Amino acid sequence: MATQRFDRRYFDHWYREEGFGSPARLDRKVRYALGAAEYLLERPVRSVLDVGCGEGSWFGAIRAARPRARYVGVDPSEYAVSRYGRSRHLRLGGLADLDRLGLRGPFDLVVCVDVLAYAPDADVRAGLRSMSRLLGGVALIEVFTSEDHFVGDTGGYRRRRPATYRRWFAEAGLCRIGPSLFAGESLRPHLSAFERGW
Repeated sequence: MATQRFDRRYFDHWYREEGFGSPARLDRKVRYALGAAEYLLERPVRSVLDVGCGEGSWFGAIRAARPRARYVGVDPSEYAVSRYGRSRHLRLGGLADLDRLGLRGPFDLVVCVDVLAYAPDADVRAGLRSMSRLLGGVALIEVFTSEDHFVGDTGGYRRRRPATYRRWFAEAGLCRIGPSLFAGESLRPHLSAFERGW
């Protein structure tokens, strides 16, 4: 993933001009992810890892909803990390770098939104394995495949089959529990047989 591609112009275009970073859209995703994690954990979320966090927009939303939760964002954009790293707890890195960043897991909620389809195969597989190891609750991982139609950034988009992602998620030990929601090994004993069968 070329880090220079994710400069200020990129974020201004897609997040502000095109509206993909709208507060209402973000709020819905944050409430959905927190609700699912807290439903299964039976307590408030205390820690969030945001992989491919961009400018760290989830930081403010998480702080507003769960002021005591620890947030860590990881992104390959040198622009985003240099501009917002200190104030929003962002670290420079991509999917394949997670094991080298010294991240203190497990995390109650792992977020990876609009990232996988833009990364090379090896990075996606490494990232899924790392996220699974760091996961102590629920992961919100958005996946678009060759069978999906979407509106947005098509530059560098990799059209992978749904079966490919199913295999990679299974190899990483991630169990699908709902739309874009996954549980790792730590929650597997708390899932019903029906949920574990997906």
